[in-house]
Amino acid sequence: MRLDVTMLRALLSGDRHADRVVPPSGFTAQLTLFAAGAMAFLAVFALALSLASGRLAARWGDELAQTATLRIVAPADQRAEQTDAALNVLTTTPGVETARALSDAEQAALLAPWFGTELPLDTLPVPRLIEIETSAGFDPTGLRLRLAAEVPGAVLDDHGRWRAPLVAAAQRLRALGWIAAALIMAAVAAMVTLAANAALAANAQVIAVLRLVGATDSYIAQAFVRRFTLRALIGSAAGVVGGLIAVWLMPTGGETPGLLTGIGFRGAGWLVPLCVPLISAAVALAATTVAASRALRTLT
Repeated sequence: MRLDVTMLRALLSGDRHADRVVPPSGFTAQLTLFAAGAMAFLAVFALALSLASGRLAARWGDELAQTATLRIVAPADQRAEQTDAALNVLTTTPGVETARALSDAEQAALLAPWFGTELPLDTLPVPRLIEIETSAGFDPTGLRLRLAAEVPGAVLDDHGRWRAPLVAAAQRLRALGWIAAALIMAAVAAMVTLAANAALAANAQVIAVLRLVGATDSYIAQAFVRRFTLRALIGSAAGVVGGLIAVWLMPTGGETPGLLTGIGFRGAGWLVPLCVPLISAAVALAATTVAASRALRTLT
């Protein structure tokens, strides 16, 4: 069966006589509405997770790419001298915006979650940390060579080994979100197909009578396709509204949201879920058309 322009017009305008072929209520109507609404609700969260993961990957990549850390591992009597030498090297290195040695209080605050607040840094061989902010043109390999020649106790960490797995994990989460959305639409197609087959089987006698009075299979299928498409559209629209409200009520995490507190939409991203009802209706339209075509052939 081919869904041509005439059938599309009939879907939009409707036919009160053809609509009577499909029962307006019953378990098929409730199943279609519930399945479309529930799947649309889940699709909103899948899209929110995907978009949030993309933002998180970009933020992690940008933040870690623009920072580096230099550790001065030297005896206590040489630590201050090598720290000054390292700062002099950094001030003449292209791509280094700022370089600042952390104070004892700042380093103690960094170690406090693991060793407590009473850590005596002056009695422990704790390396001096230098915080570096970088920009375009920063060459960590060249800087390591300079430091090896001028500051033998300096160890540069450009966060590359931390950045790559974090960004890769966030990108995979984004891909999983889109895959989940696609699977949800496939589940909608399966549920609508089952509901349409059940409705066609329940109305087999009505279909036989319609054929006897001259109704074509295209006319009969029109009623099922239109009714189930509208049910999927209405159900998914309600599910999207519920999903958007749930996402809007989730905590944002302030200025530095994490993965669990940053799930949501930003800016034009709020328009993305509005496509879900249209996609659900299109999926229901295609699934019902195929199901009606096959079922009507078996009822011949």
